[in-house]
Amino acid sequence: GKRVPLAAAAGPGGNWGGKELFLIPHSSAAPVCPRQVCGTWVWILVAATSVSLPLLQGWVMYVSLTSCLISLLLLLSYLLGFHRNSENWKVLDSLYHGTTAILYMSAAVLQANATINSEFGVNAPLNYQLNSAASFFAFLTTFLYILHAFSIYYQ
Repeated sequence: GKRVPLAAAAGPGGNWGGKELFLIPHSSAAPVCPRQVCGTWVWILVAATSVSLPLLQGWVMYVSLTSCLISLLLLLSYLLGFHRNSENWKVLDSLYHGTTAILYMSAAVLQANATINSEFGVNAPLNYQLNSAASFFAFLTTFLYILHAFSIYYQ
């Protein structure tokens, strides 16, 4: 069959074209959401450690899993067209991503603390490396949520 460009496949208002696809998706309907991919890496890497500080890393897991699930629900509601019936979709999208950015920042700081504490702990080299990678992805995810929250105003 005939190949349709991704921007044309998105339809009106999909805004999937150009650099926005990977850098700053301007809608919740971006087919590949870097925020969810990086957030998934956070909880996979934290779960792979021995979780020596359950209070700190429990919050990290809660934030990453909850934000991933809520983002998927927002994506589903966008794909089902609920954004067409609401004039406040941009406000909801911006508030959600702004709030999640704040929660992710707290989780990233706690994960960095867990990384520092795991440097000389049980199974130190492996847990330290996993925690370091989880910290990196937590801060990267925070940055991506902040970008998305503010990019809504520049459409």
